[in-house]
Amino acid sequence: MTITRPAFELEALAERLLIAAGASSPNARLVATALIAAELDGIPSHGLSRLPFYADQVTSGKVAGAAVPTVTRPAQAVIHIDAHDGFAFPAIAAGFAAVEAAARETGIAVVAIANSHHCGVAGHPVERLAEHGLIGLFFSNTPAAIAPWGGKAALFGTNPVAFGCPRPDAPPLVVDLSLSVAARGKIMVAAGKDEPIPEGWALDAEGRPTTVAKAALGGTMLAVGGAKGPALALVVELLAAGLTRSHFGFQASSFFEAKGPPPRVGQLMLALDPAALGGAAMLAHCEELLRAMLAQPGVRLPGDRRVGNRARLSAVGITIPRTLFEELQRRAGHAA
Repeated sequence: MTITRPAFELEALAERLLIAAGASSPNARLVATALIAAELDGIPSHGLSRLPFYADQVTSGKVAGAAVPTVTRPAQAVIHIDAHDGFAFPAIAAGFAAVEAAARETGIAVVAIANSHHCGVAGHPVERLAEHGLIGLFFSNTPAAIAPWGGKAALFGTNPVAFGCPRPDAPPLVVDLSLSVAARGKIMVAAGKDEPIPEGWALDAEGRPTTVAKAALGGTMLAVGGAKGPALALVVELLAAGLTRSHFGFQASSFFEAKGPPPRVGQLMLALDPAALGGAAMLAHCEELLRAMLAQPGVRLPGDRRVGNRARLSAVGITIPRTLFEELQRRAGHAA
């Protein structure tokens, strides 16, 4: 059974629950906003289903719920942020003003985030950059889920990659994908409901294909593109964790368990000024390609479905499992 509630109501509930668990009010607000944004995009695997895990990790100390990110600028076009074992969302937010200013000055700038946590929907940071007229690239590593090509033990995370580009008279173009065939969060949701997963998503602990979600969680995720997927996952590990001296996927603890040390994964975000690189007409030039795509019947641009979901769900409300809603209410009310 499910229940539908307005986005603002669920966001307020999420914020109260996180504060009750021990998060600071500013951090709780940023996390709650990110979770509801995922729900509105139609990505429940990155939405409120994550909230109990987040709250438990704050309570156990695995996530520093009151952490204040430290921002430094070691080079003209480099912004370094230490998340101090806190949530990724405050760290990402802390980098925006600095990276936008640096990109305007130099044409390109980078934010390197160390000692971080789950970044949520990777498309959201680059979309925000694009709304400010900048092209954005975002990389994050995650706890190990993908084996190197030819191996059986997970070393790399599912490692999302996102790209955002402004458009003259339309919402930004946003490409957001993980390097596994499916997001690990989708398997977590399926496991919680005791539902099967599609073939081709994962292998069990013995390296055999499985449709059992719990068996998949004990095994490895299949990467996109055969041997190319693990190679790209390696690249993201080196960009997001190597450059920030954060934990690689095989060193990071789970995003879904309260026990253990902080995951301390990393994120890397690039901001490029289109005017500095391609001139004032660059975006209009890019529209030629997008128009050629849309001229073909059945083609839609990446991210269009999310934009449609936002408009629809903002009007009708967000639907979540009733059991989850009751759990969130109980947690927020019990600790209040």
